[in-house]
Amino acid sequence: MGQSGESPDREAKMSEAPTSVLKRASGWSILWAFVLILFGVVALVLPWATSLGVVMIVGWLVFFSGVVQVLHAFRSKGIGSILWKLFVAALYLAVGIYFLTHPIQSVAAIALVLAIFFFAEGITDIATYFASRKLSGAGWILADGIVTLLLGVMIWAHWPSGSLWVLGTLVGISMIMTGMARLMISVATRRLVAQFAD
Repeated sequence: MGQSGESPDREAKMSEAPTSVLKRASGWSILWAFVLILFGVVALVLPWATSLGVVMIVGWLVFFSGVVQVLHAFRSKGIGSILWKLFVAALYLAVGIYFLTHPIQSVAAIALVLAIFFFAEGITDIATYFASRKLSGAGWILADGIVTLLLGVMIWAHWPSGSLWVLGTLVGISMIMTGMARLMISVATRRLVAQFAD
């Protein structure tokens, strides 16, 4: 009797759990979308600062990766493995230090890498759209993919002379488009969850 009395409550909790999880996840996704849009606007207003900021962040990340490689090298076994890891660590440290001490020149290098990345991301987003075009909000994925692909082409066309302002501007546009796509998909997800709950 006790078990049969508890079963409706358990069934209710099990049916509510997926919708509450999806609602919470879509809420965080909407928040992240607004953050991306906000930072995208800031990047558009301050493209030079954004370009130099990207270079400095990458420089510190590469530098600290080199430090980790050094520490990891001395925990390895075998002189060949140690020497190889020290070589990789020295390469990381050299690149990181160069980025930190020559930010203007490094912007051009990062702009080229970013052009390749945007091109690959745009192709991936377009392919994702064709794989999920029946879903609500999938058109935003296609729009994001097309814009990102065009950004990669634009960076390449203005490289290296316009790297300092183009890099920050295009990063800002990409962040805004990604944020808008995430926002639209998250809103569509919340509507589906609301319909399912009803």
